[in-house]
Amino acid sequence: MTSPNAPHADRYPAGSAAFPQRDLIALAGLAPWEILFLLDEAEQWVELNRQPHKRDDRLAGLTIINAFFENSTRTLLSFEIAGKRLGADVVNMLVAQSSVKKGETLIDTAMTLNAMHADAMVIRHQSSGAVRLIAEKVDCPVLNAGDGQHEHPTQGLLDALTIRKAKGEFAGLTITICGDILHSRVARSNIHCLTTLGAEVRVCAPPALMPADIEALKVRPYYDFDAALAGADVVMMLRLQQERMSGQFIPSPREYRHLYGLTLDRLARAKGDALVMHPGPMNRGIEIDSNVADLPGRSAITAQVEMGVAIRMACLDVLTRRSRKVEGWA
Repeated sequence: MTSPNAPHADRYPAGSAAFPQRDLIALAGLAPWEILFLLDEAEQWVELNRQPHKRDDRLAGLTIINAFFENSTRTLLSFEIAGKRLGADVVNMLVAQSSVKKGETLIDTAMTLNAMHADAMVIRHQSSGAVRLIAEKVDCPVLNAGDGQHEHPTQGLLDALTIRKAKGEFAGLTITICGDILHSRVARSNIHCLTTLGAEVRVCAPPALMPADIEALKVRPYYDFDAALAGADVVMMLRLQQERMSGQFIPSPREYRHLYGLTLDRLARAKGDALVMHPGPMNRGIEIDSNVADLPGRSAITAQVEMGVAIRMACLDVLTRRSRKVEGWA
């Protein structure tokens, strides 16, 4: 079932040993070949999604529940499109419609979802660890669409796929991630993914937004954005949440932009072909200027969205292979 054009097929075991996990809760702890396998599997879906007929019915008859206890329009839409393009029946459960609002516990909700006999669940939750808790209570594969400040694994994978398509191998690349490192699950997933694949990762943030033990994640911390940009192959900006722009974290949006906003002048400190990335939604004029976000030939922000659908198709396909009794995945 591996894509016939998989560029790294000789780097991972055959069959289910290439990705033996039942769930995708985090990228931390995954082997390099497990990540490469998912990236390679996504390649076929990148090509399919560029065709007039964007459908493959391998998940026909399966039911996927997207249970989003925390809002995210773009992630929910991406997972919904991914499931439907694979032929699955996709059901979206939004927090405003759920019994959680009426006081139901997370475990009760998990047991209720499990009783519906879904074939896969995609869970997004505002609390770190909530997705793993649900995964322990249900009988089907679970994909983490973001939990608290923990991880957002498919975002890390889609970012890696975007980088690989633009830059090739990860070894030798210098990738600078700038913004709210402290609270960012996107930063954590990217750090785990990119360091595992052999890239050098720099992280840059104001002191109040930098985790105290960040070096343990095998990255190099910076507080000077100009220094962090020097010679970078990829510049990944993070969304600065508006609610954290005052008080103890950020003196003001204006000062943040002055010190940590990505402008054309700042981008010139990176390599001349440095890729610009942002997981969205963007605060234009704060963490990134519009003329950088829209820079032709350099900005990969829309490419990230495209890769997101392909990665989520790959994850849904791979995680449901055992239940579909695909050869080699028993």
